[in-house]
Amino acid sequence: MQKLIIAIDGPAGSGKSTTARAVARELNYLYIDTGAMYRAVGLAVLRAACEVDDAHVAGLLSDMSIDLERNGDDQRTMLNGEDVSGAIRTQEVAEMASAVAALPSVRAALTKRQREIGQAGAVVMDGRDIGSNVFPDADVKIFMTADAAERARRRVAELHGRGQAADFDVVLAQIRERDGRDAGREIAPLKRADDAVDLDTSGMGIAEQNSRVLEIVRRKMVGKKD
Repeated sequence: MQKLIIAIDGPAGSGKSTTARAVARELNYLYIDTGAMYRAVGLAVLRAACEVDDAHVAGLLSDMSIDLERNGDDQRTMLNGEDVSGAIRTQEVAEMASAVAALPSVRAALTKRQREIGQAGAVVMDGRDIGSNVFPDADVKIFMTADAAERARRRVAELHGRGQAADFDVVLAQIRERDGRDAGREIAPLKRADDAVDLDTSGMGIAEQNSRVLEIVRRKMVGKKD
């Protein structure tokens, strides 16, 4: 089996996590949801009710363990031995994850961990800076996006599916604010790698976007055999 490192980046709601999970399942690769790691830190900060600055969060990190465990075709996120896979999927945690992701201590610690997990290959990793920062030499780099309104609709549907209340206008404003924050941070901003393949998923169904990404990956696999 070819052990490629596949990096799928993009803003919130672009469909990258759904597709990364499906591609990993199809290839029998390990799926690594890097966003879940930042959400776990965000959840820990919310629980600790501490200041969101490098000094306070670095103190939390020193006693924090974050592990990603394979659970059939999915992934469980463990925070200090607790399964927080569900707890990290709220809008409040998502907002805090974006805030802590701008802190140098958090970026350094989680980037190091992500490289340790993915360096052996046969992984599909999604996030915002995988192809540009975590694995700049990844075998396949894809930058997925969609217009903000489309991403907001997807997010509202996702939250409603979990039984959580969500207002479209509020979610749209949050997505636009997060886009600006993620793209504007000084350390490892949301950025398309120069050699990434662009994939706009606006108007696409899940099956189509999964198929498009698998096509890109398989072309790379054929090329590496030559």
